[in-house]
Amino acid sequence: MRIPALLFAACSLASVATAHEEPSTPEEIAAYKTLQESVYHCAPKIKAYTEQRKRAARQAVGGVPSTDAQTMFLGNAFEIAQDNNEKLLSCTELEEAKIRNHTCVLSPETTQGPYYHDRGHPIRQNMAENQLGLPFLMDIGVIDVKTCEPVEGLLVDIWHANATGHYAGHPEQEEALKWEGPKHEGPRKGLLSKYPRTKPEEKWLRGAWPTNKHGVSQFTSIFPGYYTGRATHVHVKVHTKWEPEEDGTFMSGNLIHTGQFFINDEINEVIDKIHPYTTNPIADKWGRTRNWDDSLQIYQDSHANGYGPTFELEKLGGVFQQGFMAYITVGVDLEASYPRTEAWTP
Repeated sequence: MRIPALLFAACSLASVATAHEEPSTPEEIAAYKTLQESVYHCAPKIKAYTEQRKRAARQAVGGVPSTDAQTMFLGNAFEIAQDNNEKLLSCTELEEAKIRNHTCVLSPETTQGPYYHDRGHPIRQNMAENQLGLPFLMDIGVIDVKTCEPVEGLLVDIWHANATGHYAGHPEQEEALKWEGPKHEGPRKGLLSKYPRTKPEEKWLRGAWPTNKHGVSQFTSIFPGYYTGRATHVHVKVHTKWEPEEDGTFMSGNLIHTGQFFINDEINEVIDKIHPYTTNPIADKWGRTRNWDDSLQIYQDSHANGYGPTFELEKLGGVFQQGFMAYITVGVDLEASYPRTEAWTP
């Protein structure tokens, strides 16, 4: 698990006060004061940042019927409002209190999992292709961990499973392992062996897009499905340098973040009852894994430093079947540098 020393979370201040003893040494007191200042500085800005993105999305969705991300999200719909020469939002104790449990805080590093494709993710916003499922529009903001300011020009790279729990390129288990059931205990409880990549041409539900001047990348996809042992999740990487390939994909030049996003279990349980999610082959066999029981403790590890890895969802219409808008913000250390991919060693 890689967790840069500079990562801290806006909501971690509350957990410090409740889960640990009060600071006593000069060093502990100094660290606590620094954390307080960081929370006070970042929380209102993150709250305003997310609310502005929500207003822009509502305006765009209300006037554009297409599900193409290039038309769904209006380029001029999201403008940062500043009052005279003041900062994004003046800092008050009231606003700080409201943000403590917000999803938009700073992000720990987690595993990329076994299904990342190096040079296999197209640079595009609409990543759904021919996959069936509920519309799922993702609004992913990226902020600099040192300044809490949005960062333009970073490549946000995401991928997730389809409605039946499969990843593009990995349709089935190896023949010799089809007898295998989920592990019953240990850190790999619930997991099966990795499905091999037998269809390298498939790229559905994989995409990458640069952050705009407001630090936002937006994607059109479908609500992600689940598979054995894992809670419903979306993988993310953030790159500072990359080179486009002739086939529309890219090669990373510098990776600064790898993480995973999750969805509230109450929402997941409703989606399980809607077609095509009802066709998941393990629905009546092993069933879904809840967030709290996520294999390898990935959901739990994603809360390190007080980070909230769960999307904030808003319905696109009056009912779930019309889909969702999903918001989350990633805090990154712009000076970090990690290998662009990693071996899967659970």
